[in-house]
Amino acid sequence: LATHNLNKLKEFKDMLEDIELISLKDLSFNDEIKETGSTFSENSYIKAKTIYDIFKIPTIADDSGLVVEALGGEPGVRSHRYAGDDAKDSENTDKVIDKLKSIGLSTSKASFVCSLTYFDGERTISVSGQVDGRIILDKRGYNGFGYDPIFYLDEYGKTFAELPLSIKDSISHRHNALVKLKEALK
Repeated sequence: LATHNLNKLKEFKDMLEDIELISLKDLSFNDEIKETGSTFSENSYIKAKTIYDIFKIPTIADDSGLVVEALGGEPGVRSHRYAGDDAKDSENTDKVIDKLKSIGLSTSKASFVCSLTYFDGERTISVSGQVDGRIILDKRGYNGFGYDPIFYLDEYGKTFAELPLSIKDSISHRHNALVKLKEALK
């Protein structure tokens, strides 16, 4: 799995329990992979192919992020670096809040999007998943990470960060993409 993110690794291992997954940390790979794509799908492919080309083992990579309707799709593929290359989650979240406030909005439709690519040198499998909600301006909850404290789900009356992780993980964009990938790998 082309990630250093332990939260993602756990989520993938839970969903793909019949596949042995190792992380970039397990491979002692610390280089940054330049995400030069203009879409989540392009970036996940770049990561999967890069790691496969180096280690010659089947690789799964993801690229995911937040798409806010009122911000023209921002932060999009720049979700992790929205407030700068070394920005903390709270800085990225604050930037979304500030941009919505600056255009006079207190909420906006939004989606979390995840694109997954499996690459083994011969086959490329690309899938995507998303979960729809809306952005609120006040941060709520402590579970999860990233934009979870401002991503509100009307059907639950809570943000992603207020939901128990077991519920969040069962409805998330990554979960939805993983279900598709698991089926495709069969």
